[in-house]
Parts: sequence; C-alpha cells; structure tokens
Amino acid sequence: MRTSPIFSALGATALTVGLIASPAPASADSPTDAPQNAPDRADTQTEALQRDLGLSSPSEATKLLADEAKARKLERTARKAAGDAFGGAVYDQGSGKLTVSLTDASATEKIEALGMKTRLVEHGEEQLDDVVDELNDAEDTAPAEVTGWYADLADDSVVVTALPGETKAAKDLIADAGVDADAVRIEESSERPELYANIVGGLAYYIGNRSRCSVGFTATNSSGQPGFVTAGHCGNRGDSVRLGNGRGVFENSIFPYYDMAFVRATSNLNPTNLVSMYNGGYREVDGSREANVGASVCRSGSTTGWHCGRIQAKNQTVRYPQGTVYGMTRTSVCAEPGDSGGSYISGNQAQGVTSGGSGNCRSGGTTFFFPVNPILSQFNLTLYTG
Repeated sequence: MRTSPIFSALGATALTVGLIASPAPASADSPTDAPQNAPDRADTQTEALQRDLGLSSPSEATKLLADEAKARKLERTARKAAGDAFGGAVYDQGSGKLTVSLTDASATEKIEALGMKTRLVEHGEEQLDDVVDELNDAEDTAPAEVTGWYADLADDSVVVTALPGETKAAKDLIADAGVDADAVRIEESSERPELYANIVGGLAYYIGNRSRCSVGFTATNSSGQPGFVTAGHCGNRGDSVRLGNGRGVFENSIFPYYDMAFVRATSNLNPTNLVSMYNGGYREVDGSREANVGASVCRSGSTTGWHCGRIQAKNQTVRYPQGTVYGMTRTSVCAEPGDSGGSYISGNQAQGVTSGGSGNCRSGGTTFFFPVNPILSQFNLTLYTG
C-alpha cells in the first residue's frame, strides 16, 4: 500500500457501496456516483454486459443472465449425478449451454439425459486442483519470473504463467514441484499482476489518512455486528476506516496467502444488500452461489466503476511482489488501482472481492478476485441479503 500524496486535496467523495442506505443519502462526502476513470458509462447491468461482452441488445443480456442462473443449478445437479467422475463444468456464452467434463465415460449417458453436453477428459477438476496445490507447496522456491498458476477447466490443464522469454523458469518450477508435466502448460505473458489500491477518486473507503480501497459486500460478524468484506491487502487488523460520514475498523485481515478482510462498522453505517453501479442504481445481493467458469461477472470499484467480463478459471495462484495469494478466481474484467476490495457479482449472487491484476480499463486486462464464501467461512461471517 502506498501513501496518497494528494489525499488532503480530495474534497468530497461519494459514500461507499455495501453500507449505504437505499436510496443513497446525500452528504458533504457524497455529491456524486461517478468513478474517476469510467469513460464509457453503463447505467444498468444489461448495458454493462452489452458494452463489455459485445452483446447486441438488452434482451440478449437478459437471456444471458437467465441461462447462467440455469447453468449454476445444472452444475450442482451434474456434480451429484456424476459422483467421482465429475471433472468440472464450463459455461459457453455462444451456445448458452453447460459442458460437463467427465473422467469416466460410464457417466456420460446419465449426464446427457439431464440435457447437458459432456466431454471425456484425462485429468479433471480434482486432479488439476491437486497439481495447483503441489505448485503452491513449492511457491517459496518459485522464480520471480513466474507470475502465477491456475486450473484451466476448459483445456483440462494447469496453466503456469511466466514473463516473456521465461519458459525455462516455469519448467524449473514444475520440475522442482514434482508435478505431472503432462497436466501443465506454460503461457508467457507480459502482464505482471499488481495490487489495486491507493489511487484517489470515485466511491471509496479510506484507511487512516493515507489510502483508498473499495467495499466488497455487507456482512455481519458472529456477534451480529454489521460491516463489509474487502481485500486483506487494503489494511491491517485495527486500522481505522472512513466511509463518507461513517466509521469502521479492520476486525480481521489476512494477506498474503489469502487476500481477505472484514471491516466492522463502528458508527453511522447502515447495512444494505446493495452493490453500486456508479450511476445512482444498485444491484441487490441475494446470496453467494458460485458462478460457473465461462459465466459473466460484473465488478464494482471506486476507480473505474462498473465493468463486466467472464470468469476464466478458478483456483488461481497469483504471485504479487508483495506476496503470493492462493485460491483466487481469474477474470477478463478490467480494473485499476483503487478498485481493490470491490465487489464481483454474477446475476444477483456475490462472487468475491477484487484483489489485483494487470492492464487497465482502456486497453483491457486480467483481474483476480478472492472468492467471498471462503471469507465468510474464515471469519465466521454472514452475508447480508436484506
């Protein structure tokens, strides 16, 4: 986290999402709902999906959300029906269908009878996650040129990402970890993940007098006290927080290894189940069911506002210069510094909080979020759904 050299020049800032009343009250600290760096404004979720996923009409976006809600239910059904043969599931926007990977052909007929496509794979979700775990165990010895790794269900492989020209560094890690090389592929990329924090502008909460991040989702602790989940790298336990005219404190925070935190409200903060779209409108949060790989997901953050993309992979290990984080979700949603901690939502289901990534919202990039359900479990929290 860097200190902000222009913090004293902030003037007014909007109340942060997640702990605001509905509709959002005006105050000296909340004159606008516009993020600092959002040139292509989208007033609704369907408009954001059209803009960021290349959809042709609002009805196409509405159909996409309905298809994805159906796919979430189908994956749960498929996982139960296939049993040990379940190898993962990927949603395809073009067909609107869920493809279920199977490690045993004997389960094919049963799954296809439920209306889903199937394919036979060599490794499958469980084995790929085991490879990720083995690489995680070797993370301390991984060279800096290796920027992360994740399970790619669509390709039935684990992808190790490395800087251009550094394939050998990735091969050395694979050898040192002793993983099955046949299950791993190496991908060179110039993108180097960075944490999103400390750029002033838009909706935000402020940590002490030095830095800014974005609220994730409203939750209550085991004592029933309200607050919100956010990224752990945004603050340490005991750090004070300002949200408009309200106050809070970091009750729990973990970074690295995880990137999760809970900020407990201490005064003038009212819990809601809302996520801001930075246009005066809000999305309601009804739960935290995980979206499928391939599904659309939208992000709300205090620098760039409301943007959408796709879930590309789960169980991503990301090696930031400040420390490694395990178990994250990889997306094509753009983000920039200051968006850290902000909410990822698919339909009306909370997905996670922005951690970091590479690129920006002008040229695009890759962004990672830490899933919300492990945060709720780790800190014994309850997601607030109104």
